[in-house]
Amino acid sequence: MDSLITAAARALASGDPLGALNRIALRDDAPALALRGIAMAQLGDLPRAKTLLRSAARAFGPKEALARARCVVAEAEIALASRELAWPAKTLDAARITLEQHGDRINAAHAQYLQVRRLLLIGQLDEVDRLLAGLDTTPFPPALMAAHELIQAGIAMRRVQAHAARAALDRAAHAADRAGIPALAAEVDNARLALNTPAARLIAGSEQRLVLLDEVETLLASKTFVVDACRYIVRDAHKVVSLATRPVLFVLARMLAEAWPGDVSREALIAQAFRAKLIDETHRVRLRVEIGRLRGMLEQLADINATKRGFALAPRYARDVALLTRPVEEKHAAVLAFLADGESWSSSALALALGASQRTVQRALDTLAAAGKVQSFGHGRARRWMTPPMPGFATTLLLPAPLPGD
Repeated sequence: MDSLITAAARALASGDPLGALNRIALRDDAPALALRGIAMAQLGDLPRAKTLLRSAARAFGPKEALARARCVVAEAEIALASRELAWPAKTLDAARITLEQHGDRINAAHAQYLQVRRLLLIGQLDEVDRLLAGLDTTPFPPALMAAHELIQAGIAMRRVQAHAARAALDRAAHAADRAGIPALAAEVDNARLALNTPAARLIAGSEQRLVLLDEVETLLASKTFVVDACRYIVRDAHKVVSLATRPVLFVLARMLAEAWPGDVSREALIAQAFRAKLIDETHRVRLRVEIGRLRGMLEQLADINATKRGFALAPRYARDVALLTRPVEEKHAAVLAFLADGESWSSSALALALGASQRTVQRALDTLAAAGKVQSFGHGRARRWMTPPMPGFATTLLLPAPLPGD
């Protein structure tokens, strides 16, 4: 490997893509194409970067398996940065195996982190835990350690573990400082900023205020009876009940929690839960049926007592009741609430859960996507929808190959 390639590689590893391009911009040999691709990715021109890396992989040829595997890893990172989550995971796994077979442990770990970050984006937290458990971080360079800690912070934020997230971000900041890469340090700062942004709106009696993730964590660890409109669950210190697939029941639970310790009239419950403008006896019968179903779902957490004018919530163990909602509720808040758990949903599954037509749900998803509030991956029947990823995912494209002489 000649001196210009070596110098360009070191420039990219330190986060200096322009310095790298100054050395290799006019070269078309395979190593130069690969480094130009990574440089363009760091500069934000992801389509051009992808084209260059594919050209580099072809130029290396079938006998240079290690170099081709590194190009695959770089292309996978570009796909992740541009949120092309349908990018073939098997291709990346094959590249990781090749890297391991050739003794390139650092880049094999880098490839595995790309797999982990993709799984984290689509909400498969158990699989993420399994993969991370098998990683030995001892030999990692500072940049990869920063990525590791950002992933740990992302997991903690999804699981409403604010203190663990802050600790992981402190470690990520320390690793980013040692790496000396400004873009990586900026990513840690962005994640910290998001952690200090209101995560929900708390409604408890006459009090209503925005709360940070730390306060949500404290609330969920308390003995309070919580109706969580961000995730469509009802919980107390003993049990968690998901109403994600029972939207009518959740509307009833939410209204009862918001009115606690008072009651809610039958007319108000019918109008809100069934969207009825003219109320007749059939609606009253349906309300009794749905209240009965809600009693059954919450029997270990609370009673629902009939009053003269309607119904009232009576927690079995908790002394207080709180309602958590999204910081800003909007027209399509119900769709966002289902997607807030980090799982990926098909439009048909959302329609079933919401009790709406698939066409209505698809229109809502298209509107939210245009506003940047949801995103999709896959095509046709395999298409899935999710909220944009929480901060904590390293998207800074680094050199996916050891430097010459390392």
